[in-house]
Amino acid sequence: MNKRIYLDAGYSDQERAEDLVSRMTLEEKAAQLLHQAPAIERLGVPQYNWWNEGLHGVARAGTATIFPQAIALASIFDEAYLQEIAAVIATEARAKYNESLRKGDRDIYKGLTMWAPNINIFRDPRWGRGQETYGECPYLTERLGVAYIKGLQGQGKRLKVAACAKHYAVHSGPEQGRHEFNAVVSLKDLYETYLPAFEASVKEGKVESVMGAYNAVNGVPCCGNHFLLEEILRQNWGFDGHVVSDCGAICDFHNHHKVTANAAESAAVALKNGCDINCGHTYLHLMQAYREGLIREEEITTSAVRLMRTRIRLGMFDEAGEYDNIPYEVNDCQEHRDKSLEAARKSMVLLKNNGLLPLNKSSISSIAVIGPNADSQTMLRANYFGTASKYVTILEGIQAAVEPGTRVYYSEGCHLLRSSVEEGARRNDRLSEALAMAERSDVVVLCLGLDADIEGEEGDASNPYASGDRVDLGLPGVQQELLERITAVGKPTVLILGTGSALAVNWADEHCDAILNAWYPGSLGGIAASDLLFGEYSPSGKLPITFYRSTDDLPAFTDYSMVGRTYRYMEQESLYPFGFGLTYSRTELSGLLAREEIAEGEVCEATVTITNTGAYAIEEVIQLYVKDLESAYAVTNYSLADFKRVELPVGASQTVTLRVRPASMQVVTEAGERQFDSRRFRGYIGTSQPDERSVVLSGSTPLSFEWGLV
Repeated sequence: MNKRIYLDAGYSDQERAEDLVSRMTLEEKAAQLLHQAPAIERLGVPQYNWWNEGLHGVARAGTATIFPQAIALASIFDEAYLQEIAAVIATEARAKYNESLRKGDRDIYKGLTMWAPNINIFRDPRWGRGQETYGECPYLTERLGVAYIKGLQGQGKRLKVAACAKHYAVHSGPEQGRHEFNAVVSLKDLYETYLPAFEASVKEGKVESVMGAYNAVNGVPCCGNHFLLEEILRQNWGFDGHVVSDCGAICDFHNHHKVTANAAESAAVALKNGCDINCGHTYLHLMQAYREGLIREEEITTSAVRLMRTRIRLGMFDEAGEYDNIPYEVNDCQEHRDKSLEAARKSMVLLKNNGLLPLNKSSISSIAVIGPNADSQTMLRANYFGTASKYVTILEGIQAAVEPGTRVYYSEGCHLLRSSVEEGARRNDRLSEALAMAERSDVVVLCLGLDADIEGEEGDASNPYASGDRVDLGLPGVQQELLERITAVGKPTVLILGTGSALAVNWADEHCDAILNAWYPGSLGGIAASDLLFGEYSPSGKLPITFYRSTDDLPAFTDYSMVGRTYRYMEQESLYPFGFGLTYSRTELSGLLAREEIAEGEVCEATVTITNTGAYAIEEVIQLYVKDLESAYAVTNYSLADFKRVELPVGASQTVTLRVRPASMQVVTEAGERQFDSRRFRGYIGTSQPDERSVVLSGSTPLSFEWGLV
């Protein structure tokens, strides 16, 4: 015991962790299983707070680059690009961590264990935290989740930061009642929809951490669920990182789920079933559980070793690390802010354009910018945000972009949620002002939608009716009235939506000249929006979610069956389909080549040429969907199987190869077994889904081909 192996990088991470933990008392080991881990000074183990956030930038720890929200990043449909963004976030996290250590600051949100990404499936647009995800498609979520994890963790000898795949599993609302909610799910939906992104995060992304969800799955709370944490995660997938509870989830066992009688029992159930670290305080009762014979010392030791191994993998016990010299100056540097702006431009989705966009600056003498999101910093930053050194709202972006002498009128128009802006004022107290400005302008830019004060996590969002969720998909408050009255003025009108989820803007689709979905675009989102409005860049985002026409088109929010949900299973026509998004140009697909027969288990490749036949340089996303033509277990419609984002100057062509991996040709049975059950498949390649609504909106029909397995 004299030689401190845990300080010697010549040994394996496992050996070092085991050596370190072997020197701890039982009480010391148990204390390390809390997210606020105390120091063990005699061993040179500093205190460490495991809780840090990096959803779309380093959050809650002061100044950092704020990127567009995760749902917006998903709309870029680009794995490599998302990995670059995650690498920037990891660099800033290291820079801030290094400086914090120099100042002796080991507080919450200052560590290297980033509790991101959120790879839950956005199955219902009413869920307030859907904005944190990569959308409704298991394949898209899987690919982007892996990319983000790789970007955060880096390619070095040590982890740049430790990523965390959350919330495991079957978690996507409702926020109200999440602490006692039981998600009832079939084995087919579990393995077909809810688990693939987590499996890929473990097997391919090598994610260091997985966070258990608040809810129960089929009657068993996730953070004490042996089937999820031990059988699937560790035994079947080979996960060798650590599991952390969502914050307060373990005390839910006795307070809300009522599966245990007290805190000691809850701590024992969680630990014995694979939860290594408690975000919260319930593991303060581990020693009581030990004294009562509910857990063994070996079980405490196992989790302590896993946690020390993660800290070793982060280089915390090495004399010098490859990331220790990342300077504070790279945090929020110009290069990173430029990346955020570029991401905002790429992420915005053009949902409608009757020819009004792009606007011609030289022909506009006055422009009215109206709406509660026009000058809102809250809309820019979304939830889980850092502090930007500079914000540019949509109003400010337009003011900076117009020609000298152009008059920019501004009115808040209405409150985002309430019926009046001023307390004590009558309903629609800003309407007359907004109308006056619209009447005096050549064009109106109407900025409506939501922000993270309306939709988000329980306790963070402040809407008065659904704990961060929404009860319907309409514009809140009196925004719909403002929309209709302003549009009735008769001026060319562009609607810009700030949102993290789908909005049923059916009326706007019929009456507005153009609709741009800006999402929550990050601190410089106003520049990006004005760049697109005035044609400096073409919109190029694609929807990672379906925009439904009404909640009448949806099953109950608490129903976790996928029947009738998302583009793969929905039967009704959407307002704006998954995968849809316009540009300022036109493209043509040609020269489709694909084999007609392949062997079972082989990759099916298809090659196609895309040509920009319009007048604007663009980026376009080519999408490949697969439909199983035979199996009774196949999804109702089809599934995304591959995608590729390409740059296309005016008149340029690019030949692209897309691939259908074997897993995309398999089905999941009712027993949850993945297997080949069909010999015939049809593929669709285009810039959207092959559904009729996408064809009408885009004016383009995807190419199709068929192949068989031999």
